[in-house]
Amino acid sequence: MISGYLQTDQSQCYDDAGNIIACAGTGQDAAYRAARVWPNPRFIENSDTVTDTLTGLMWPKNGGLFEFPLSFDEARDAVAEMNRAQMFGITDWRLPERRELFSLVSHANINPALPSDNPFLNVFPGYYWTATHCARLVRQAWYVHFGGGRVFKGMKTGSYMVWPVKQVSGRFSSDTHARTMKNPQDRFTVGPHSVTDQRTGLMWAKNADLANGPVKWSRALETVQKINEKSVSGHTDWRLPNIRELESITDMDRHSPAIAGHDVFEDIKRFYWSSTTSVYDARYAWTLYTEDGNLGVGYKSNPEFFVWCVRDGILG
Repeated sequence: MISGYLQTDQSQCYDDAGNIIACAGTGQDAAYRAARVWPNPRFIENSDTVTDTLTGLMWPKNGGLFEFPLSFDEARDAVAEMNRAQMFGITDWRLPERRELFSLVSHANINPALPSDNPFLNVFPGYYWTATHCARLVRQAWYVHFGGGRVFKGMKTGSYMVWPVKQVSGRFSSDTHARTMKNPQDRFTVGPHSVTDQRTGLMWAKNADLANGPVKWSRALETVQKINEKSVSGHTDWRLPNIRELESITDMDRHSPAIAGHDVFEDIKRFYWSSTTSVYDARYAWTLYTEDGNLGVGYKSNPEFFVWCVRDGILG
């Protein structure tokens, strides 16, 4: 099984003011390079399509294949018409699930927020539809912003771009696959102070409010360092999760919170810092909003987000 989350491509570390700093000892995303290493080359380019060897997903090379934004229903109809027309010799195109479309997002580049070695053309630096519905607001669906990488939701009557996908190899741990491990007893191994996610191999602190309240970003990183000094659960390698690690624990069939197996954790809050800086404006860091699972950003100097920590566990 392919890991349920992917490595980011962030390679630099930043202070609260957005200045580039040395990564050693910061606890930031770029200091760890967690998750699966990207293959090199990652993308295999054909005449009209691109296969991502990291996920086994195939995408049209032209990210502007549909020239104009469409509503959610129009997007589904347009993809169905692609299949009827056997576009590029393929008959099983579909709208990507949220996790699939998010897999293309770069956290080192903007406008478009795509990996540096990508061969795609005409990618609009705005919102693209996913096939994933919002569990709390049934008339809304999720979309991904390829200007900066945010993941938000909106009314299905709104108009956004369309970038279809198909699976060609492997089995990427998308929203659909996550449902095969829906029972928390199957997915999570619960210890006295920690919870291991069998789908990703990540071990999470059972207590999801480690700073006892919201803190600014630098304090969040310091909080995890102090936890390591105390050797919580016998481990000294806890880290503030990067944004893909936080995304991996979301469950799009849940809300309030949209966290998988939320009952096995203690004191889940509504907003969490990640260790990933937003390169759109490095004074901000990526954040998870747990009510629905939005991926946005927070101003690093504002004490508005909470601290949860993670470490590499063992896959069952």
